[in-house]
Amino acid sequence: MIKGAYCLVLQNPPCRERVGALGEREFAGGFHVYVGSAGGPGGLARVLRHIRTAGNDAARPRWHIDYLLCSRSFTLVSVHCFPTERRVECRLAALLSGEPVQGFGCSDCQCGSHLFYYPAYPGGQIEKAAAKLSLSVISKTLKNPEGDC
Repeated sequence: MIKGAYCLVLQNPPCRERVGALGEREFAGGFHVYVGSAGGPGGLARVLRHIRTAGNDAARPRWHIDYLLCSRSFTLVSVHCFPTERRVECRLAALLSGEPVQGFGCSDCQCGSHLFYYPAYPGGQIEKAAAKLSLSVISKTLKNPEGDC
């Protein structure tokens, strides 16, 4: 299985969501980028699980990001996969210039967050961060990010 890291880009209107043990959180309208690790035995197949979870409000959330993926307020608009044997998700998260959502998706590392807010579509920011780490990227747009939420 191919290992690596990935970014999920979600679009949402202003909303309030419950995120497991993190509790209720306010989310500004716009875009949120989640940086995840696919270094385990399933590798980047984890991204397929996230795509299946998106929009499925009957799914049982397992990770912080699942709460947003299952929410009717959030739409998964694109995925960006970085095949690599290196553990780069924390360094990738550190390079993103968005506003961090404190404590989100980082319970197993020392980072402040693995979720970042952007008022406009952040595709260029993701590509710029990946280039700084010399990562190749495989991107897929799932929904038109210029359309309505």
